[in-house]
Amino acid sequence: MATATRDLIHEAPSKLAMAAELPRAAWTLGTLAFSRAMLMQAPKGDGRPVLLLPGLFTSDASNVVLKRYLETLGYRAFGWELGHNFSLRTIGADGERLRARIIAVSEQAGGGAVTLVGVSLGGVMARFAAQRWPDLVREVITVSAPFAGSPRATNLWRTYQWLTGERIDSADAQALLAECAAPLPVPATAIWSRSDGFVNGMICHDPDDATCRCIHIDSSHMGVQLKPEVMRAVAGVLGGE
Repeated sequence: MATATRDLIHEAPSKLAMAAELPRAAWTLGTLAFSRAMLMQAPKGDGRPVLLLPGLFTSDASNVVLKRYLETLGYRAFGWELGHNFSLRTIGADGERLRARIIAVSEQAGGGAVTLVGVSLGGVMARFAAQRWPDLVREVITVSAPFAGSPRATNLWRTYQWLTGERIDSADAQALLAECAAPLPVPATAIWSRSDGFVNGMICHDPDDATCRCIHIDSSHMGVQLKPEVMRAVAGVLGGE
């Protein structure tokens, strides 16, 4: 049974689940208009700086709705301002561009550590930053971020390799994933979905890591950061619920 479970964990979602991604994302977008009352029940923000990291091949535009929501609650929310997320070449080989952005956000907010909220690949990068510079990071919240298992448990790894030129099975990539998967030195929360059509949800959280809170929300991968329940969960974590 244990072997069968491990094999299942490392399988990519079905082609049917992947095909359903676009219509599910459209439905998610349509539910936003009817969710304001639920969203505004979240705890009020305390003005802390929150840096939003976008997913693979996307930019700050993908996080505009979440950013405005957190600002409405009372947080100082920032985009990463590094353009489209094309993996390590976007943040620098050693993450120096991401580190510089975190420092800039901290300074703009008056100092102190910054909370990182990362969607998909942005969540992996958020964990990378927390491991490398824990003095700069207050907390990490990942949303559908595949940090806890094989990259082959996704329907995007071939596209990722083709567009980035990076091999997921290289020694450097494996070392980086191991680093990101290790327990973080700061508070961490992983929001994930069993019905994710792009990424096996079981690699988006680690139930054996007692230091990382896990929150399951049924969602597609596309537009997951627009799902009202996900936005409310992020606000709840920030508010100490």
